Amino acid sequence: MTPCRHRASTHLSRLLAGAALFALATGAVATAVKTEHVEAELVAARTAIVPGEPLTVALRLKIEDGWHTYWRNPGDSGLPTTLTWTLPEGVAAGPIEWPAPRALPAGPLVNYGYEGDALHLVELRPSGALVAGSTVTLRARADWLVCRELCIPEGADLTLALPVARDAGEDPTWGAAIAAARAVLPQPIGGWQMTGEARGATIALKLVPATAAANPGEVRFFPYAADQIEPSGAQRLAREGDAYVLTLPVASTLSAPLDRLAGVLTASSGFGAAHAAVIEVALAGTAVAGPKPALAAAPALNLTPSSPAASAGFFALAVAIVSALVGGVILNLMPCVFPILSLKVLGFATHHDTKPTLRHEAVAFAGGVVATFVALGLLLAALRAGGEQLGWGFQLQSPEVVAALAMLFFVLALNLSGVFEFGQLAPSGVAGWTAKNRTVDAFGSGVLAVVVASPCTAPFMGAALGFAMASPAAMMLVVFVALGVGMALPYMLLAWFPGWRRRLPRPGPWLERLRQILAFPLYATVIWLAWVLGAQRDNDAVVRLLVALLGIGFALWAWRIVRSGGGRPWGIAAVLALAASMLVAWPLFTADSEAATKSVAAAPADRDWVTYTPAKLAELTASGRGVFVEFTAAWCVTCQVNKRLVLDNGDVRAAFARRNVTLMRADWTRRDPAITRALAGLGRNGVPVYVLYRPGKEPLLLPEVLQPGIVLDGLATL
Repeated sequence: MTPCRHRASTHLSRLLAGAALFALATGAVATAVKTEHVEAELVAARTAIVPGEPLTVALRLKIEDGWHTYWRNPGDSGLPTTLTWTLPEGVAAGPIEWPAPRALPAGPLVNYGYEGDALHLVELRPSGALVAGSTVTLRARADWLVCRELCIPEGADLTLALPVARDAGEDPTWGAAIAAARAVLPQPIGGWQMTGEARGATIALKLVPATAAANPGEVRFFPYAADQIEPSGAQRLAREGDAYVLTLPVASTLSAPLDRLAGVLTASSGFGAAHAAVIEVALAGTAVAGPKPALAAAPALNLTPSSPAASAGFFALAVAIVSALVGGVILNLMPCVFPILSLKVLGFATHHDTKPTLRHEAVAFAGGVVATFVALGLLLAALRAGGEQLGWGFQLQSPEVVAALAMLFFVLALNLSGVFEFGQLAPSGVAGWTAKNRTVDAFGSGVLAVVVASPCTAPFMGAALGFAMASPAAMMLVVFVALGVGMALPYMLLAWFPGWRRRLPRPGPWLERLRQILAFPLYATVIWLAWVLGAQRDNDAVVRLLVALLGIGFALWAWRIVRSGGGRPWGIAAVLALAASMLVAWPLFTADSEAATKSVAAAPADRDWVTYTPAKLAELTASGRGVFVEFTAAWCVTCQVNKRLVLDNGDVRAAFARRNVTLMRADWTRRDPAITRALAGLGRNGVPVYVLYRPGKEPLLLPEVLQPGIVLDGLATL
């Protein structure tokens, strides 16, 4: 080797040695990533990786005050934090070693997760072949859901550079914190015996200390698996001699046999020195699905006005009740409801009944309205408890229901147009009984009014509906009763104060013309429902519906001729037309709804809009772009009005483009569990909902009824 080369080699060796010494002196090199509500980074327990020796690293999440992330089982809602590693050759990573979670109440729900600073430990297993003096760079993709009233999916690509050395000391910044986090990780309980017994809808977990032990205090069980123990159900601890028995509620969504219970048990006073323990217990007996949480423990109903939490809960309930009352009143002006209610009011004007008769009818109508709202709410709650991801307006996500409503409204419109009278369809005895029992007729009118009005409800009381569907059964029923009372209130006032009738002109031709005019909003509703059916199925389904409506119209017209003495041939024609209509429409009610809708394009028709998925939203928000999300449905009238008058407005579109905002559409026309969960995370249970995600700021929830100025003002906050 020449002297020159020798000096160069010596110089290079010194540089490498200096770099190694610098790395050992400074230890790990990591970069923290700050998202909207969380600061994330990878940290290590020691200053270097020692070949062949395990090393604990941790995902540190510093969570903004008031927000939280989730445990491996998130509880009633949420998503667990995930880590996806990209590691160099010779390094392997174990699973996340989860710290014990906390129970985080969210209204009537209970989630499992973390607030403040959380360390998620992971054990690295480096190979003994790693070369001392080199540097290993660890890369991981971390994803988490962070929630307060609103839930936001966030994530970050993290790196941690560590030198490789034959020996390493504790990291001066994170070593003690990681050691403390490991010390309190849930471990098997020493000196305690545990047995479990399934007793139908409850499980008795018996804890027996080996010797006399201090009271463990408040005990809480967190199951590893979802759909076993009801998160929001009450867990009760009782003393039985020297033993303690923790009674757990079986989940209402239990679908598989439950013969073993595994999870984490926490105690406020501790099981000796430990405050969190890992347990796995075989269960004797048989477990069955428990009742819906709201029907079981309903802890929210135990609040007293003296506590701040109770005051907040009662205030939220009061706001929901007022919103429901106002929304119910507004429903009377909707195009598909107004004709039905107008006919009832005109009936007041023409019958000249006594006050008691009018009031009896009004009470019956209100009873039909309230009972139907409550029945729809209970049906939705029962379906959701059975695992269905549904929201308010769920009935119009079914093409079968849309087709049936189109036929019903078409028949009502023909009646208003004078094509037939309902009394002509029923036998004379039934028609006479109905005429004499107008109270029953009023109750039926209330039922019909709610059926046609319910799809229009969400735009006027989205927050109240979201609150109701997330509340215990009793609170939910109060909100739905308030909605029904609001809708029936104008009718009740007119019945109780009939002096307004003196202001009406005397009955005459004007009354018949008004009745016929009221048919046209119903015809418009039929057109809208046919369009909704086309969005859910295809053009063939729309043609089938129209042909069926044509046959129904002819059948009713021909039957009117029969009742007027037109002869038997017209009756045969009416029956044949009706049969042909049902035959043509039958595939609309028997085809597999899911299969029939698969051929419909999932992407928005407007190429400027991106189709909503939680992953795509998380990707866009993580990139720092503003995102405007429209939660909509073809059957939502308010959604379509907002789209035509506001979202398609030239100034609004130009403002979106100028501020580089991505437009994202979440189409709920057909059932979509991901959209249902997203709406629930926003505290809503129906559409429309409009959210502007702003980089570095909290998302902005816009009103359900939009104006161009509202959207432009929201964009100005970016």
